[in-house]
Amino acid sequence: MLRFSILKAMKTAAVLLIACLTAACGGGGSGGGNSVSNNSAQTSAPTSSLAANVAAIAVDHGVAGVPNMPFVSVTVCTPGGASCQTIDHVLVDTGSWGLRVFASQLPASVSLPQQTTDNGGSLAECMQFFDGYTWGSVRIADVQIAGERAASLPIQVIDANYAAVPASCSNTGAARNTPSTLAANGILGIGVFKHDCGAACASQAIAGTYYACAGTSCLSTAIAESRQVANPVPYFGADGNGVIVSLPAVPSGSATSVTGQLIFGIGTQSDNTIDAAAHVIGADPSRGVFTTTENGTTYSGSIIDSGSTGLFFATNQMPACASPNQSYYCPGSTQQFSATNVGTNGIASTVGFSVGNAAQIWQASGGAAAMPLFAGPAFVGSQVFDWGLPFFYGRNVYTAIEQEATPAGTGPYFAYSG
Repeated sequence: MLRFSILKAMKTAAVLLIACLTAACGGGGSGGGNSVSNNSAQTSAPTSSLAANVAAIAVDHGVAGVPNMPFVSVTVCTPGGASCQTIDHVLVDTGSWGLRVFASQLPASVSLPQQTTDNGGSLAECMQFFDGYTWGSVRIADVQIAGERAASLPIQVIDANYAAVPASCSNTGAARNTPSTLAANGILGIGVFKHDCGAACASQAIAGTYYACAGTSCLSTAIAESRQVANPVPYFGADGNGVIVSLPAVPSGSATSVTGQLIFGIGTQSDNTIDAAAHVIGADPSRGVFTTTENGTTYSGSIIDSGSTGLFFATNQMPACASPNQSYYCPGSTQQFSATNVGTNGIASTVGFSVGNAAQIWQASGGAAAMPLFAGPAFVGSQVFDWGLPFFYGRNVYTAIEQEATPAGTGPYFAYSG
């Protein structure tokens, strides 16, 4: 299977499963070092001075009150940096590749040049999920996160009013072309690949991906990798070989907010060394996946994905919640499980995890933002074990980018402590 077709469809589907489960949604903020808040009201996290290669992550109520969504702020500038806009609550997503922001978040002063097709036409992109899609033009921007900067990077500017959305794009469900329907002000795809479709889209036109537009008419087109929406990290220079997502543990079943760090580079500076005891799980160089085995079931297309709101896998060991929360599991009591990940490099690692009753936890928490016991069966099918954000709590999780050297080997791989 082409690498984009399993992960591009997967990457943010889990994020969009619910708006708030069954309770009312709240508001939130952001902050600086690693911390957990369990107060009934949102509080500001302690601030700290972060290194130039470190950005603060906030797991808070964000744009639409969806739990288990990690956010950073991203600055988008016209090429050369003459005019810039900082956008907050951009989703940190290790399961996709490329920056996507809404046109509504960019003032007129930040006018980004149109990316062109190989033949000089206007380039647009459709990003399809299992239950919806985003649509918009591909533009050229300088992208800055913390002290790291990528110059003249192709990004997607989501805009339902750009040309006319092709039927081959909109046939996958609801439009996610506003911050409220996406539950974020954008997506920062920092997974294991450099471009969001790669060689597949460079060699042929694939419906539901890239389009050449003239006026309001858009037709599917092949597009060179260099023109595709790009993961900004490999264009950050010395710290471009990967990222570390560092989030504190959540000591109870929920927390009002969590503050952590997004660290750029693996083994490039004193603050991003890789733990000698970390489990390094090689990812397939074409699809970015590895194998997970749980309770005798083998999931051959597994991923580690900060953009998913739970651990998503299909099992008959516990029931799903009643409608409208059937995307999550609701066991009678908290269940303990273990699963074994095996990388393409042959390294195996057994991971213990717990699954709670999502509906009961949500109601008891009053709508907290961090839910470490959330898991569900939604959308993943029989081949995918999606290690979503609950896997990240209390760990350093490393994502090494394809073809980039690190002290633990050349990417693509995922690694994690604990």
